Amino acid sequence: MLDLKFIRENAGTVKHAIEVKGINLDLDELLRLDRDLVALKQRVEAMQTERNANAKVVPKATPQERPALIQRGKDLSEEIKALEPALRAHEEQLRQLLLRVPNIPLPSVPVGKDDSENVELRREGTPPAFAFPPLDHVELLERQGWADPERVARVSGSRSYLLKGDAALLEMAVLMFALDFLRGRGLTPLSTTALVRPETFVGSGHFPGGEDQVYKIEGEELMLAGTAEVPVNSLYAGEQLSLDQLPMAYAAISAAFRSEAGSAGRDVRGLIRVHEFRKVEQYVLCRADEAEGLRWFGVLLENAEALLRALELPYRVVQNCTGDMGAGKVLMYDLEAWVPSEEKYRETHSCSYLGDWQARRTGLRYRDEAGKLVYAHTLNNTGVATPRILVPLLENHQRADGTIRVPAALRSYLGGREVLGVPMR
Repeated sequence: MLDLKFIRENAGTVKHAIEVKGINLDLDELLRLDRDLVALKQRVEAMQTERNANAKVVPKATPQERPALIQRGKDLSEEIKALEPALRAHEEQLRQLLLRVPNIPLPSVPVGKDDSENVELRREGTPPAFAFPPLDHVELLERQGWADPERVARVSGSRSYLLKGDAALLEMAVLMFALDFLRGRGLTPLSTTALVRPETFVGSGHFPGGEDQVYKIEGEELMLAGTAEVPVNSLYAGEQLSLDQLPMAYAAISAAFRSEAGSAGRDVRGLIRVHEFRKVEQYVLCRADEAEGLRWFGVLLENAEALLRALELPYRVVQNCTGDMGAGKVLMYDLEAWVPSEEKYRETHSCSYLGDWQARRTGLRYRDEAGKLVYAHTLNNTGVATPRILVPLLENHQRADGTIRVPAALRSYLGGREVLGVPMR
């Protein structure tokens, strides 16, 4: 959410952000509603002022004047009461429009309509050159008996997954390694629920607009979050923090659920795009300073890159264009790991800086050096998400006999084993 005063004074800039981010919002309608609301409030305030002045006159009035003054006070009260529903309706309409106003992207962000216009910044690592025909992750799982897609589909429907044996251990090893790694870099581990109230999605900026991506609990005011960013972003909602409490940096692990509405036919094979998964999310609350926010952006990005390097995965860094960065973000980079079976890079991490856009929605402020209340800045980035990360992990580290070489960073989590699986060729 942007400050209304900023929107009024920078309408051209906000309109440009709406256009380049592809947001369905008429800013002229918002500004008209704002003017109408201001006029309505002024009208109500004028009547309240008159009523208060009238009330002060009544005790001093003559017996002949008093009945008319009393009646005028009653008439003013009735008129004010009659205007209250319109005032509340205007306020709610304006609030709903304000929730759709996007944040202003940094000048360095490339303008583009979707992910096809993202900009590759660099590549790290070298894709493996196999001396044998490599298998994709689904074939590797099936040959080792590490998955049972048909049975789990009968239990949970399509786009669900089940891992067995060493694959299940590998998934847990990756998650624990990510938590330990990020803890070693100063982030506080946090285990959180995926069950959240609807207003937390508003606070994170996923609502309005992303309602079709969320699973709802029938008969309850609860929904299932698709990332720990959602609950963690609202942990301090409505609070006033002191400066010495910042920054707060978390490595939050949780289950995650996404309906993936509208993605039929895309990336549905194996572990690429499933409805339920597990994720370690990096999340930061920091001072309302762009330089500080960009510093943390670099920290979170480097953490994610270091994790990919530790997993010995080739990857590339991509800067998201305006049409692929979401409404609330001022800057966003994706990390994409190499998937040998597809001979392409696939997104595994998204690093985002949102300025005070989320904190304004949750009412999270702190007192700065001068004692002034200001809204904090927020950032987030994937630590690791399973099972998606297993796709490049299995494929890049497969051996000719169908076994999987374990990266050195994971071996202590797997009893020192250097290879998973039994030879199949």
